[in-house]
Order: sequence, then C-alpha cells, then structure tokens
Amino acid sequence: MKSLLPSFPISGATPMNGPDLSRRGFLQLGAGGLVASWFLKSPATAWAAESAAVTTRNTAKNVIFVFLPGAPSQVDTWDLKEGAWTPADFAPAGFGGGLRFPAGLMPNMANHLGDVSIVRSMKSQALVHGLGQTWVQISRNPTGATGSEAPNMGAVAALELEKQRGPNDVLPAFLSLNTQAGLSGAGYFPSTYSPFVVQPSTAGLASLTHPDGATRLGTRWNDIAQLDAALRSGQPLGKDAADAVNFYNQAKVLIDTPAVNDLFKYTTADSQRYGSSSFGNGCLVAKQLLAGARGARFVMVSVGGWDMHSNIYWKTGTSLYSQMGQLDPALASLIGDLKAAPGKTPGKTLFDETLIVMAGEFGRTVGNLNGQSGRDHFANYSAVFAGGGVKGGQVIGATDATGSTITDSGVTGRTELRAEDLACTVYSALGIDWTTMRHDDPLGRGFEYVPNAAAGVYAPIDRLFG
Repeated sequence: MKSLLPSFPISGATPMNGPDLSRRGFLQLGAGGLVASWFLKSPATAWAAESAAVTTRNTAKNVIFVFLPGAPSQVDTWDLKEGAWTPADFAPAGFGGGLRFPAGLMPNMANHLGDVSIVRSMKSQALVHGLGQTWVQISRNPTGATGSEAPNMGAVAALELEKQRGPNDVLPAFLSLNTQAGLSGAGYFPSTYSPFVVQPSTAGLASLTHPDGATRLGTRWNDIAQLDAALRSGQPLGKDAADAVNFYNQAKVLIDTPAVNDLFKYTTADSQRYGSSSFGNGCLVAKQLLAGARGARFVMVSVGGWDMHSNIYWKTGTSLYSQMGQLDPALASLIGDLKAAPGKTPGKTLFDETLIVMAGEFGRTVGNLNGQSGRDHFANYSAVFAGGGVKGGQVIGATDATGSTITDSGVTGRTELRAEDLACTVYSALGIDWTTMRHDDPLGRGFEYVPNAAAGVYAPIDRLFG
C-alpha cells in the first residue's frame, strides 16, 4: 500500500532526522501527524526539491497578470481577421511587419504596440470557463492528480521570492485586485502565500485603522496571544488553524504600518486617466503597489465580461466596445506610468523590471458571427506580454486567414503553445526554475511547478526576450 508520508530522496532521511527539521519541527510533526508536513519552518527549502538545472532569464522583479475571464475574441483584437463582420469603426490599420490592428477599438494601445509582444499561437485544452480559468492560474489540468492541491502561479512566485524579502516588505507578495469568481489560491502551500484580495477604493483599506485605537488593539492582541499560545506553538489543530494564525499575524503587521494605506489610495484625476473603471483602478493600484516597494511582487488584476455569445458589437450593454472602453485606457496608462517610474536597479524603469502578462482562458469562434450576433467558445487564443525584459513590437506565432488553424507556433518543434508555456515564461523571467519538483506535497506524489516541463514538453517562450 502506498505510504501517506512524504517521500524523502535523501538516503537515510526520515521525518525525525531530516536535514531541514528542527527540534520544534519534530514536535510539530509529532503533534500534528500527517498535516504537520505543512509546517516546516521554510517551505521554500522543501525536502530535496529536484529540477532539470535550467538557466532562467531572470529579467523581471515583479509580475502584473492581467486576467480576462470570460475569454475575449482574439480575431477582433490581437489576431485581427477582417471580413464583412468587422465594424467600420474598428478602423483596422497597418503597423509594420504585417501587423493589422483595430486602432478604432483600442486607440490608446495602438500607441503602445511597440511596447508589447503578441503571441497568437496559444491553445486551450478546456473550453469550459471554470476549468479553463483555473488551468491558466495553476498551469495544469484541474481535474488531474495534482489539480486540487496546485497553487496559483502567484503563490509559487510568493514562496520562491520569500528569501528576497526585507524588513520593509510588509505587504503580502501576492495580491489580487478586482477578483472575479474562480480565483485560485495557495493550494497545499501555507496560507502565507495566498492572494491578498482587495477591491480598490479611493479611501484605500479602511480596515487598517482600528475603531478603538492602536493602544486597545495592542492590549487585546497580547491577551489573545497568551490565551491561545499553546495552539499557536504546537499546532494540534492542523493546517487550518495554522493558516488562521498566519492571517492574523499578516493583518497585525499591516495595521501597525499605516503608511502602506497610501499605496491603495488614488485620486479621482488618476482614476480618470486610467479610464474611471474598476479595472482601471486596479491597474492604477497595481502600479502604486510595485512602485511603493513594500513587498508586493505578483499582482493579479482581473476584468471579466468577455463571454459574448450574443451582441458582441452592440454599442449598448456589455460588448467589445464596453469592455475595451475599460481595458484600453487602463492598460495604456499602466504601461506609460511604469515606463516613467524608476526601478530598483539604477538606470532601469519599473517597466523594465515588471513583466506584464495578459490572457483569458480560451478564444472565440472565427469568421461570421453566430445566429445571436456573437461568438462562441474556441480553443485558439492570443496572449500579450510587455516589460520585464520582453522585446516589444513583435508578433510570435500565426494563424491562417480565418484564425481557425495555428499555422506557426513561433517555437521550433511545437505546433501550438499552452498555458503551461505561459507559466514557464513567467517563472523564468522571475528567476524561478520552472522544472522544480517539490517533495512536500500532502500525499508524497511529488509536485511539479509545471508538469512535464523537466522533460521539455513545456518551456518558456524565449523569443519574447529577443
């Protein structure tokens, strides 16, 4: 029968004498049984993690993942296919290198095409929204063996970048703004690496100020710490109790650092520059969080509403016009502001140090519209990359005249690119080994950051970096 204990590749190592387990760690293991495998002092140094010893790009310090749940139409936007269906006010125009772009639909981004790289050869393996959305976030089939325990890309980044945190890094490394339904969390990782979910507001985070004042809060905090000290140290209640302790501790740090609230606030004028929308406000706050350099490293900003089975070109209600009215000014302002902000490295801008990735879960049907004047689910889609070492002004991959078939993946030996390749690219840019296999997963299967990447099935899209 398969053992329920984690596997230990080091000869002779056991839960009692392993090299990464202290005396306290041993007591935690004895008290908590199986679940205590989650409570090792440093999850980033998991038991003898393996890798294929690849060379990472290491060109970015941060990531902004612009997530578009609902699946936007690639043939009306980043892989424009013109036909009788194309509205005249899309105003398609040539921008060199054979690139045709709907400048009327995205007038602001038309001025930033030299800053972005478009990958037109992405293909989804799931045409169900929830399944596809989770797949993009966790880099694997959610129904597979490790799907239920898999962490979000942002959680992996937070864990791997933990060793770079300093005393001023009080914010969680992974934040999610304007979260839509279906956000993936930390998986089997400790809750420390979960996304900190925020709905941006001009007032920032009102909950950072305690109504009874800091003194009374401090007294109550000390009292409760004494009352449940045994539970906090021994962890006999398991992972959920430990996660609750982590959440309390993170919240207390933020309350004790009121200056961080300025990073979440914004003026009406700035909001207007970003399009006066919830998505625009999210992009604005994402820029401020990274510029503030208080520990945020992976920021996910979402805008949904792309599931347009009907009335995709309507001028009223939810349509491509309404959605691009949010996306276009916000993304253009984000790029512009990042380029104007200094980075941590002398001579670098925040744009140079921040990888922007934008994608939905799949694409939409090509050619003429369906009977409801919309487009249905389709496997082919496009992703957009910018900053963080990416060479702008290029198109990678190609589809045929209608967009129905990928004719060139843009990567030698591949017919199409997947969400797993997108994840490999993000990890490589951050200096994270995308072939890592951890051995701290609950059932001891071994957990790969990107399944089959060590075998070369998936890899970073290196052409993005020139």
